[in-house]
Amino acid sequence: MHRIVKINHDDDVVVLLEDSTIGEVIVADEQEIKLLNDIPKGHKVAIKNIEKGQDVLKYGYSIGKAKEDIKVGEWIHSHNLGTGLGEILEYNFKGAMKQTVKENSAITFKGYVRDNGEVGIRNEIWIINTVGCINKTCANLAREGNKLINDKVDGVYHFEHPFGCSQLDSDLENTRKILANLVNHPNAAGVLVVALGCENNTLESFKELLEPINEERVKFLRVQDVEDEIEEGKKLLGELIQYASKFEREHVNISKLKIGLKCGGSDAFSGVTANPLLGRISNEITSLGGTAIQTEVPEMFGAETILFDRSINKEIFDKSVELINDFKEYFMRYNQVIYENPSPGNKKGGITTLEEKSLGCVQKSGKAVVTDVLQYGDRATKTGLNLISGPGNDQIAVTVLAAAGAHIVLFTTGRGTPYGGSVPTLKISTNTDLYNRKKNWIDFNAGELIGSNNPEKIDEEFLKLIIDTASGDYRAKNEVNDYREIAILKDGVTL
Repeated sequence: MHRIVKINHDDDVVVLLEDSTIGEVIVADEQEIKLLNDIPKGHKVAIKNIEKGQDVLKYGYSIGKAKEDIKVGEWIHSHNLGTGLGEILEYNFKGAMKQTVKENSAITFKGYVRDNGEVGIRNEIWIINTVGCINKTCANLAREGNKLINDKVDGVYHFEHPFGCSQLDSDLENTRKILANLVNHPNAAGVLVVALGCENNTLESFKELLEPINEERVKFLRVQDVEDEIEEGKKLLGELIQYASKFEREHVNISKLKIGLKCGGSDAFSGVTANPLLGRISNEITSLGGTAIQTEVPEMFGAETILFDRSINKEIFDKSVELINDFKEYFMRYNQVIYENPSPGNKKGGITTLEEKSLGCVQKSGKAVVTDVLQYGDRATKTGLNLISGPGNDQIAVTVLAAAGAHIVLFTTGRGTPYGGSVPTLKISTNTDLYNRKKNWIDFNAGELIGSNNPEKIDEEFLKLIIDTASGDYRAKNEVNDYREIAILKDGVTL
């Protein structure tokens, strides 16, 4: 008998936990079912007869419509299941959700309290360039700056990007917002902003986004104005390192913690193990007064009503609807179908339709109440669950989460990736095979949840890992490997 997972009692399908061959038998809902196909691990098998055109249920929701009649025991995938998604839809507000916060939580982490009252979990120096054509200058400055640091400072880091010039309208605004919010991120004890001098993201206009500016924490260098930009930069980095050295870790309540939620390279186990794990952690942190931030708007399509129904009020419901429909219009503006997803890797892992991917994706937020909806590049200012505009692309999504203020990004993956953002990016594997194969990438194995008799213990271990990471007692694998990147959304004309 082969192991299976049935996620919701109403489901028409179960997920196979191992490769299976035609003629083998599984037991679902107390019935023996003979498999009619060879079916890969992580893929779906019908446990009910399904007629052509009928909705196929997984997670208790439709993951698409049958393209043909499907028999009990038959493999369900792209050959016989298609999307049921449409384009712009209308939604009805079902009522406000009440956010409940536990008072006087004793859970703390050891963070850095900044002069403005914000809290960071790293004591780093960041170099942010206003324009891409000085990337190598800034990389050289980071290398030189790391020769100057002491044991009070975690490192000097630069995040390469290609923008800041030859951009117009929303593209330039998006670049400026992302970079400005990175400058203001509390994980950076000090920031050196480096400009060339002729870009349309002018230093003067960029400074306006940073006000009020703590001149001890943020230094500026326009490289066209100095004879030796490396020597001038080293002087400024020395001042920033001296300023950063005054900060010490101290116990901070968990209500100050902001987590970003992300999945990349999903497989059929993402919605069974790792994403529900993040959902339970999101519930816990937001119930203690903390903040969770979720993006990947195209991977909400087909599951958006689950989020809409958790809106704290009508205003947030309306903003959530606008978030979804604006992104659908973005697709349609370029004559792209809104369901051009999942990726080839997703499909190989057992995900068939965008609805199926989305229903797994939204589980990262658990049952947290949606308290705010943000535009691309905005900062999260409200506790609870924040939705923010952004695509599913790993680099862009992680960057928008960091720019929104996430101290840590929790990144689930069933296929594996070494990627890391500007903040610690904890990689959570959906299956044990991936964890065992790529321990140099993966920080936590959610695959242990399959068949576990004590899932609460796994939840506790994961929360401890988050607290340890926030306290500096654990360094994420992306930090150990020095994989730190940003990416900025581009939509319009390049001059």
